[in-house]
Amino acid sequence: MSPVVTAPRAWQRMLSGRRLDLLDPSPLDIEISDIAHGLARVARWNGQTRGDHAFSVAQHCLVVEEIFRRCNEACAPDALQMTMLHDAPEYVIGDMISPFKSVVGGGYKAVEQRLEAAIHLRFGLPPHPSRELKALIKKADTIAAFFEATELAGFSVTEARKFFGQPRGITSDMLPIQPMPALTAQQLFLDRFHQIEAERKALGNAP
Repeated sequence: MSPVVTAPRAWQRMLSGRRLDLLDPSPLDIEISDIAHGLARVARWNGQTRGDHAFSVAQHCLVVEEIFRRCNEACAPDALQMTMLHDAPEYVIGDMISPFKSVVGGGYKAVEQRLEAAIHLRFGLPPHPSRELKALIKKADTIAAFFEATELAGFSVTEARKFFGQPRGITSDMLPIQPMPALTAQQLFLDRFHQIEAERKALGNAP
């Protein structure tokens, strides 16, 4: 008798009870509680940061949103929410450092893009940010990386300038850069998400 061939499992059970298909994610299986929980437990810089706690992706998202808001004072709540969620797919696929992403290639990016679209649609946002908004988020992300590198990840200022450039108008004392316990980062991420959702609902933009 031939062995039964079954497709490999491509879904993950979430603590909310949702079952998320990684290859074909549905917006109906996305919950902000799962995103916050997962991101608060994913370490930036592969965990190679100073402090008693890992510097989580949830905390990184708070830092990037703070930078984005300071650099783009007239931005709409939708833009703020897409900034908060710019690394949200990592609650499922983890934070892969840039050098390794370049080795893995397009497969990782394709999964990331599908997850981003499902997450955005779940919260009534466009599937992906516009090219202009993506560039602004990337700028805030790069500024955050400079401060994370120099404050936490052991980079010299000279080395960080080479990779990330020199931030202007933003200093580390403006940012929540000191690593937080996972539960604190999780709650602050949720709090900020819901604050922005309230602003979106006031404008009639949130589901």
